[in-house]
Amino acid sequence: MQRLALVSVFDKTGIVDFCHDLVAAGYGILSTGGTARTLADAGIDVTAVEDYTGFPEMMDGRVKTLHPKIHGGLLALRDDEGHMKSLHEHGISMIDVVVVNLYPFEQTIAKPNVTFEEAVEMIDIGGPSMLRAAAKNHPFVIPVVDPVDYGWIGKRLRAGEELTQIERRTLAGKVFQTTGVYDAAITAYFQTQLQSGADTMEIGSAETARTAAQTGSDAAGAAESEWPTIYTVSFEHKQALRYGENPHQKAHFYADSKASPATIAAAVQLQGKELSYNNIQDADAALRILRDLDDLSSPAVVAVKHMNPCGVGIGDSVMQAFVRAYEADPVSIFGGIIASNRTVDEALAERLTDMFLEIVIAPDFTEGARTQFARKKNVRLLTVDMKAPLWLPGEHSFRRVSGGLLVQDVDVSGEMPDWNVVTKRQPSADEVRALQFAWKIVKHVKSNAIVLATDASTIGIGAGQMNRVGAAEIAIRQAGPKAQGSVLASDAFFPMRDTVDTAAAAGVRAIIQPGGSIKDKDSIAAADEHDIAMVFTGRRHFLH
Repeated sequence: MQRLALVSVFDKTGIVDFCHDLVAAGYGILSTGGTARTLADAGIDVTAVEDYTGFPEMMDGRVKTLHPKIHGGLLALRDDEGHMKSLHEHGISMIDVVVVNLYPFEQTIAKPNVTFEEAVEMIDIGGPSMLRAAAKNHPFVIPVVDPVDYGWIGKRLRAGEELTQIERRTLAGKVFQTTGVYDAAITAYFQTQLQSGADTMEIGSAETARTAAQTGSDAAGAAESEWPTIYTVSFEHKQALRYGENPHQKAHFYADSKASPATIAAAVQLQGKELSYNNIQDADAALRILRDLDDLSSPAVVAVKHMNPCGVGIGDSVMQAFVRAYEADPVSIFGGIIASNRTVDEALAERLTDMFLEIVIAPDFTEGARTQFARKKNVRLLTVDMKAPLWLPGEHSFRRVSGGLLVQDVDVSGEMPDWNVVTKRQPSADEVRALQFAWKIVKHVKSNAIVLATDASTIGIGAGQMNRVGAAEIAIRQAGPKAQGSVLASDAFFPMRDTVDTAAAAGVRAIIQPGGSIKDKDSIAAADEHDIAMVFTGRRHFLH
């Protein structure tokens, strides 16, 4: 009896050559729709699945391979007499090779303005079913889901060699990995649609909607407001890392296939050593801060050390922005990361190569800048698209804890909230600009967080302290005489008036904080005593 290979692929890359190998190895080819036409046009003898099953494709191709003559041939155990008897009684042939790849669901939903109906139509049903059946029965059926495997499998079969059970099991594992990622992408899409308020009745009929209303069903509303019982995510392997946060920890970098081109995952490395685990975290922190300054429409430079900003500057030129960021803390930047929202030119590159830096991030580097950096071959240069949005709608952030996963909305509130001046003195126009700038930065400082700033740069940052006045003291000490006339931003409310008193003693003239403490009146009174302007935002920015 001739062995059979079932071939049904959306991506037809390499499929003709592979089927030539299969035919040469003695396999007959069963195929469907466009795949069958492609193979026939290439001169390969093909039997259409509908001719084999005696049942036509229907419903615009939605039903074509969901048939006992297909799945019986895939799932039958060749060493089970009962299974083989059933095949004989029902005229079912054994299928020995399955070559399938899936409808491009993720590519479809990545297109702008794709409708929910278009996305749903790209959910493959028959393909995963055949692959999973073949993978389950891999001791007898070779499951092929990746075109990368066509070459070596075709060569082996053409030479009359059998695949080992380890090879078959490896191919089966790749199938379940593929279908798992595929299902996770569909799940994530549905979750996003529900959370974004998409019309859950979009693909249903008016009668369905009426029936739901008549029965008092509130499932659609509940689905929109509740998070899923099972949270599913998938990421693709991008690179192995030398180690994690410390040398004894193994680490790998996985990227979201849907990630924006503005992300660190999509960055292009122009030179330098491989990125480390800590490099990636720091670079991401720098990029997040930089992108929150987009609405200022000014050249901006961010310096980051251990995921905290140590200096941020804006200016009329990228050089001026860098100088302001550098002068905010010329000590901490040693061994740090620089991110610029403008092209790095030769003059700035010359300044940067005089320092010890791990990474420089920018939308581009001039030829002169590349020449300068070539002298420091270990410095990693990354280019990132600064025009695309950093975050896509509905994205979440994750943190692993022992026994679970914390999931939350990304804190993308870059726009200034409406604030309330709670003191007798109103902030001046210059102070307003400085407060807005400081508020954008304090969001990215580990809590408890205090930022002292002018309207063009940070001058002192206190990060990660166990009490807020301690963070203020660190920021003030770093600022030194520059604290006089500056503004102060706090990521959360003041539980006591001591932070206001400490700020006043250093010469701070305006404060921005969320408010909300039971002792807000004490802080307001202190600000009034010191003639400090203070505004409440009503929004907190903890970063733990």
